[in-house]
Amino acid sequence: MGTFIGIMLSSRWRRGCLEAEKNAGGGPENTYFCETCFPSRVFRPSVVKDCIHAVLKEELANAEYSPEEMPQLTKHLSENIKDKLKEMGFDRYKMVVQVVIGEQRGEGVFMASRCFWDADTDNYTHDVFMNDSLFCVVAAFGCFYY
Repeated sequence: MGTFIGIMLSSRWRRGCLEAEKNAGGGPENTYFCETCFPSRVFRPSVVKDCIHAVLKEELANAEYSPEEMPQLTKHLSENIKDKLKEMGFDRYKMVVQVVIGEQRGEGVFMASRCFWDADTDNYTHDVFMNDSLFCVVAAFGCFYY
């Protein structure tokens, strides 16, 4: 009985391997790649911060705070930054972009975030933009998925 079960399992395993070989052409990437396999694709906070800074400078240079327009601008900025980060080739990273825009009144603001992640592969960066009318804080998180 034990041998029969072993034969059944090994034949299932072989069928699974054959199916995997068939799908290898254009299917999903293998899940066993680690971040050290592609050092150029590792989430580098300094490079990401430069990208965020460029987007903020371009989009908010002449922006005025308007409570009615800020929800749409916040969504637009987060999508724009996320798209730019995807273009940078972080294929195996899930990107999370958080944008906060507030009116410049001389008041302070505190932000915090917490999460559970792999300290070897995951990382984040943030940037702050201010003009006479508004402030904008962007945090971008890159979480490697295996």
